[in-house]
Amino acid sequence: MRAHCLPIALAFLCLPAHAQPNQKWVTTWTASMHGPYPSGNASAQPDLRLAFPTPETGARDQTFRLIVQPDLWGGRIRLRFSNAFGTRPVTFEGVFAGLQWSAAAVVAGTNQPVRFGGKPGVTVAAGDSVWSDAVALPFVRTPVQAELAGRKLAVSFHIGASPQGGESGPMTWHAKALTTSYVTAPSAGSKGQSEDESAFPFSTTSWYFLDAVDVMAPAATRVVVAFGDSITDGTASTLNGDDRWPNALARRLHRVYGNRVVVVNAGIGGNQVIGPAEYSPQKPFAGGPAARQRLERDVLSLSGVSAVIWLEGINDFSRNADAEVEAVEAGMKDVAGRIRARLPGVKIIGATVISALGSSNAAHGSPAEDRKRQSLNEFIRTSGLFDGVADFDQATLDPKTGGLRPEFVPDSTTGGPGDRLHPNRAGYLAMAMAIDLNLLRP
Repeated sequence: MRAHCLPIALAFLCLPAHAQPNQKWVTTWTASMHGPYPSGNASAQPDLRLAFPTPETGARDQTFRLIVQPDLWGGRIRLRFSNAFGTRPVTFEGVFAGLQWSAAAVVAGTNQPVRFGGKPGVTVAAGDSVWSDAVALPFVRTPVQAELAGRKLAVSFHIGASPQGGESGPMTWHAKALTTSYVTAPSAGSKGQSEDESAFPFSTTSWYFLDAVDVMAPAATRVVVAFGDSITDGTASTLNGDDRWPNALARRLHRVYGNRVVVVNAGIGGNQVIGPAEYSPQKPFAGGPAARQRLERDVLSLSGVSAVIWLEGINDFSRNADAEVEAVEAGMKDVAGRIRARLPGVKIIGATVISALGSSNAAHGSPAEDRKRQSLNEFIRTSGLFDGVADFDQATLDPKTGGLRPEFVPDSTTGGPGDRLHPNRAGYLAMAMAIDLNLLRP
């Protein structure tokens, strides 16, 4: 693959797109796409009717500026765009990646053009995805400067003219970003090159089309995938606070092991291990495809995966699903077997399911659900299927009531009493602290 040279006065920026000796691509951020907008479980979402007048037309000649937090920075990145749940081809052009300054503004001089096979745009067929070429980020030095830890990447892209016109059609998205991103008005044109925020009047707490960012890193770097439902996705955590349990775990790991371990979040609010039986853009389900159905895209296709922490099951036992424990156990065995077959040497950590007893959520909270949850947890702890256990149940359970500990209940996103299903910031921190870091040691 030929080198792509950027016109910047730094000698190291003429870089080949393939890996250098002792380096490899590792996924540094991901968002599991679960359906076409607006199907899903967004949190604290602004009214988007002026930004996207109809779900059927989606975005029209608009530019998105998505704000994402790489868990590991590096001098070269690549981006994956997904049209997994679209019904027509989508053209992405005017794509840029730079360092977020604040809100929709980009730090001056950091916004870099992104190409696809050397071209400034790409058309992605319905159901497909595409990786960009490697992009050099001149503001990232080697070794990576400490002040970039926790900073965010602004990825901008324009929905361009496709064979069906300048509309995207149904938009593939991740509803519960819990991170504010930005979008221009319809028919505003291509604005990704602009570093200021004046062209981006609309905000959203979801991510669209972009589902992975890779970084070139040392070959020994390990990637941990947090695979799960809304409790991994971060429901009831702080908006823009980056305090989901995978975030808190990542910070613990970085303090001990530096940049040798990366954590990415593959959670989807409402997700199940084995249901629904059928999923399509025409027949979406708010929780997305079952874990078994999305495993390839959301875990196996990511770069450099060495460990998976899997927390799911409560939605399978809800009043909406009411699956039998044995069926969920069989689904877990299937998924674990497929992971090990594709990723030899991978560690799979089973996470115990936390209590929803007494939840105010209409689908959860029954004693019958709790009995199934406890049976599944016994399987997770004792079956030998997993290489280790993260006992989230023990870390969050109130032994007096059988539900969540009271200090973990009040909602951290929008305030209020909480739903006794999703932990708040304090609960997620307790979950992250309950994981034995030796299980993930590089």
